[in-house]
Amino acid sequence: MPRLSEVTAALAALWPASLAEGWDAVGTVAGDPDAQVGRVLFAVDPVQEIVDEAVKLGADLLITHHPLYLRGTTTVAASTFKGRVVHTLIKNDIALHVAHTNADKADPGVSDALAGALGLRVVRPLVPDPADPAGRRGLGRICELDHPVTLRELAGTAADRLPATAQGIRVAGDLDATIRTVAVSGGSGDSLFDDVRAAGVDAFLTADLRHHPVSEAREHSSLALLDAAHWATEWPWCELAASQLEQISDREGWGLRVHVSRTPTDPWTAHAASNSPLTTFGAPN
Repeated sequence: MPRLSEVTAALAALWPASLAEGWDAVGTVAGDPDAQVGRVLFAVDPVQEIVDEAVKLGADLLITHHPLYLRGTTTVAASTFKGRVVHTLIKNDIALHVAHTNADKADPGVSDALAGALGLRVVRPLVPDPADPAGRRGLGRICELDHPVTLRELAGTAADRLPATAQGIRVAGDLDATIRTVAVSGGSGDSLFDDVRAAGVDAFLTADLRHHPVSEAREHSSLALLDAAHWATEWPWCELAASQLEQISDREGWGLRVHVSRTPTDPWTAHAASNSPLTTFGAPN
């Protein structure tokens, strides 16, 4: 079995820390570099439910997209929920490694996985990384469809292929509009509206869209908008990343057992509509 330091070196090659935003906190959060790694679990959020799953699975390494500590802290006391995560990890000899905005910008990255889940063909990054001469890295992706669909059909595809959540897929635009090109961005995407408009696409699928940016975008153009749950747009990356690590393991002869958590960690757990029963949501499809 490989040492943790060997595995994290491979992860650093997939998602270099240099790609991360300056405010981000990526890399190894907990773990002994000399400890052996035999089983790995991928998840979006380093919350207690996921850590407990890693313990039950017998994982030696947990890899998450979201950081545990994005900002500084003065305590890891188990009386705090993040401190309890740290205590559980250390007591059970489980390392934690984070790939966040460096995985967003990587080639392939979070938005490539999102596009793949939707059956979209990636053309180029939405916001290219100027340091990449090949022009393949960056935030978001510009995509094409194999054949035109209506906005209604695209929304239905997103609802069917992304993990089910209480939010579902919110849509702004003419449901019968023809969609040929789509910009996608895993996670919060309304800061990218200027780039999306400049790209001239027919639709933009992302998460966490706020009222005022959406209202302004709709007033300024006919751009169709699809707003999915944050967790749902990033979960496909876990499967992509797990496949990447499995390929490395096979090449190096490590024999890693790699798993993807299907535990939903979207914070919204139910949706109520008028004259309709309350619907709750579980694991991804």
